[in-house]
Amino acid sequence: MITWFDDEEIAILFDKVPNVTMRYVTPFTTEEEKKDINKKPFINLSELKIVIKDKIEQETYEFLIEKDYTWNGASIPRLFWRITGSSTDNRFLIASMIHDKLCENKEFIDNNRALSTDVFNALLKVAKVNPVNRFFMKNSVALFQTLFCNW
Repeated sequence: MITWFDDEEIAILFDKVPNVTMRYVTPFTTEEEKKDINKKPFINLSELKIVIKDKIEQETYEFLIEKDYTWNGASIPRLFWRITGSSTDNRFLIASMIHDKLCENKEFIDNNRALSTDVFNALLKVAKVNPVNRFFMKNSVALFQTLFCNW
């Protein structure tokens, strides 16, 4: 396992370096595929095993992100792109992939919303997102999940 992040509260490990890329439209892309690509422009190219160790609760969670999993990147309103970066900024790819998978599968981490936010923040830290932007993104995600995602 590769230790991607590790501090006194949380550790995040991957079985290999994530292999993600942007999907794109070709002359052979159907209209339905174009809509899907516009909605979720990123794709995971190989199965990825993730281990999250919550050191505070002394819990360990393991799950897979399947090959060909697609997601939309960071859900940042266009209004804030000048502050944080665009929703498709490559610094957000791994963090947004893991976070989206956790939001879609809350049971992976025993419905622990705070842990999903901590994972997102830790992965942004690894990607060298500056502390001010991380603070803004982390708290925006937490607020959005609480208000609109019944989490």
